[in-house]
Amino acid sequence: MDSHLKSQKTWGGRMKEKDVEMYLVKRVREVGGKAYKFVSPGNIAVPDRICVLPKGNIVFVECKAPGKFPTPLQRKVIDSFHLLGHEVLVIDSKELVDTFLEVIKEEINDE
Repeated sequence: MDSHLKSQKTWGGRMKEKDVEMYLVKRVREVGGKAYKFVSPGNIAVPDRICVLPKGNIVFVECKAPGKFPTPLQRKVIDSFHLLGHEVLVIDSKELVDTFLEVIKEEINDE
């Protein structure tokens, strides 16, 4: 799975990060998973959600408004997670949420 999912579309500022995040939570629930809010006191810039998915799949997700990118500090945290072997996706649209979940469904069905 591409760990740097990023939309090339912008939505003219209409869609907010929260809209993408709430759509992610809804869609993860539909495939039988949970998308926990990741809050780590004393640690800033951690990804927004920990997606716990069927068949042992766990993916961290940083949600962004369409066309927005992680801050330098968020990028540093994401890179540190990658170095530890964890997947962190940056998702900035509902379409990318759907793409992510289609890949997850395929992985679930292949196992």
